[in-house]
Amino acid sequence: MKARFIDSIHHIDRDEWNAITGTDHPFTRHEFFAAMEDSGATNRRSGWQPNHLVVRDNDQLAAVMPLYLKYHSYGEYVFDWSWADAFQRNGLDYYPKLLSAIPFTPSTGPRLCIDADCDNKVVTRFALNSLIEHVEKQQLSSIHILFPQEPLRQSCELQNLSSRLGTQFHWFNRGYQTFDDFLATFSSRKRKNLKKERRRLHDSDLRIEVLEGPQIAPELWQRFYYFYQLTYAKRSGHGGYLEQAFFEQVAKTMPENIVLVLAYIEGEPEPIAGALNFRDSETLYGRYWGCIAEYDFLHFEACYYQGIEYCIEKGLKKFDAGAQGEHKIQRGFEPVETWSNHWIYRPEFNAAIGDFLKRDEEHTRAYIKQAGEMLPFQKNS
Repeated sequence: MKARFIDSIHHIDRDEWNAITGTDHPFTRHEFFAAMEDSGATNRRSGWQPNHLVVRDNDQLAAVMPLYLKYHSYGEYVFDWSWADAFQRNGLDYYPKLLSAIPFTPSTGPRLCIDADCDNKVVTRFALNSLIEHVEKQQLSSIHILFPQEPLRQSCELQNLSSRLGTQFHWFNRGYQTFDDFLATFSSRKRKNLKKERRRLHDSDLRIEVLEGPQIAPELWQRFYYFYQLTYAKRSGHGGYLEQAFFEQVAKTMPENIVLVLAYIEGEPEPIAGALNFRDSETLYGRYWGCIAEYDFLHFEACYYQGIEYCIEKGLKKFDAGAQGEHKIQRGFEPVETWSNHWIYRPEFNAAIGDFLKRDEEHTRAYIKQAGEMLPFQKNS
């Protein structure tokens, strides 16, 4: 087998890449990475230099892995700023580092994608060894694999990449036929509170519209991008990581993966808020939200309740509404484990960080347990 690191997704044919990753999961599609790259979100200037791994066995594509040379730690949702600071205080460079992640997307999913006809264990071991050799050759500080699925996480541990435990809040579809079926699992008081929230909004002058990719007119993407920029400007003081061109490109190249929730004032032609989701055959992924007018509970309706209703209607199993957000708990989003793997080139730092991650795991597990006790469900549901 041979490993190659490419500095553009366009250095591998779309159909060849997608033959390995599949086209169901939106965030590993060639089209998604191409939209990121073509719109300027992932390049050397942005600090996200593509460095994707391509593994071939006798000229046949065996595996691919999204990789980036990262020159900062923004847009990752797994925070290592203190590690970078420790390097700097010791006169060492932490950046660039080698990162396997989906840019600006904290969703667990495939990272190392392997051809079904290959020996998974053999290819995984070869790929992880190739990453370590690449770090050593390029004199990078570290390897970070964010939000991997469990089999890869376990393989990383076998190759001495430490695991880091985190948590998010996801909604699970337990065979509900309607939103009221879901609410029936709540305790009486929690159910009344949620119904009151929805009633407040439904009694206002707003209407909600849910559109799938092919139904979204081009002018709606311009409007949504305006929402997106405003939200980032309020929260972070900048216009966001993504350009309008990104949204327009994925709308054209992977519309079947897109669900857009819009809120309108009755009688007005243009929406005043929007929530963008991606989807695959089993999961809805909440990604971006923005608005130009504030209404009580509009964020919860557009970002959570409409997503839950969509999952129930379409028979999706899960709603991953993004990182953080303890306010999701009382709305029926359950704490789940998320993971990342880390390997630091310098042994003394690798040992210290590995020890920290073991101790931190105890605190995170305690938090997950505590969050689970705050869920709104009836005790026997």
